[in-house]
Amino acid sequence: MPTSWKGVFPAATTQFAEDLSIDLKATQAGYDALVRDGVDGLIVLGTCGENNSLDPDEKRTVLKAVVEVVDKRVPVITGVSEFDTRRAVAYARAAEAAGIDGLMLLPAMVYVPKTEELIAHFRAVAEAVSLPIMLYNNPPAYRVNIGKEVLDALADVPNIVAVKESAPDSRRFTDLINAFGSRYEIFAGLDDVALEGLMLGAKGWVSGLTSAFPHESVELVAAAARGDWMRAREIYRWFMPLLHLDAEHDLVQTIKLAEQIMGRGSERVRMPRMILSGARRAEIIAMVEQAAATRPVGPKKI
Repeated sequence: MPTSWKGVFPAATTQFAEDLSIDLKATQAGYDALVRDGVDGLIVLGTCGENNSLDPDEKRTVLKAVVEVVDKRVPVITGVSEFDTRRAVAYARAAEAAGIDGLMLLPAMVYVPKTEELIAHFRAVAEAVSLPIMLYNNPPAYRVNIGKEVLDALADVPNIVAVKESAPDSRRFTDLINAFGSRYEIFAGLDDVALEGLMLGAKGWVSGLTSAFPHESVELVAAAARGDWMRAREIYRWFMPLLHLDAEHDLVQTIKLAEQIMGRGSERVRMPRMILSGARRAEIIAMVEQAAATRPVGPKKI
């Protein structure tokens, strides 16, 4: 099942009102702005979309809203981040019914599965829908690795088509391509290993910081695609202090604060997350303001 997925897919945020209900208009505005800024697709209701902080009905409302506002301009993929396989299957079916273009499938939350359990979870969700699926490998966050044994066992599942690779070891890109050739489309999934992934054959980049700085992200991937590595390195080196934030536990708060500073959203998050405060908040504000004043592509914010 080949896809048109390539390029920059920001892991878009979900926007909240002051009472922490979902602000659908602001959420739609954020999706629309990213598309107009040139991204190649959207990931919604992933980690940055605070998937596990939303009720099932709220998730379905967001799915309807993104399909409406994007209107097929780019592919829309939703995270499938549930506590068990039954819930994951139900949500995947709801996403397909809503008109979503694909799924980013995570291991079941909290429980650390054995290899055979991980394979069975992925297979059960894939067999419940016809949508193309990107598996999300993030061993530091989810304490399980989607390794060669898992991908070998799933090679016969036609709609499992891609892997978002968020292990911090860039050797994984080459190992996966050597092992599977073109069987799986590989995406870089950790912001501060993105250029390495693209250089080593990743088809695209699922990015957190793109939500605050989309112009630079789009140009970085475009430069890599045309082989202009000098330009790609220039942007990457400017971007790197912020890209490192994607590997921190407070990545959602830092990305939403960056969005707020750049006039692209609100920093409001749902508990147990809390907005940044004290020295950490001051540190992030200084980093974002420095990046905004020196940005190599988009309009500078002085």
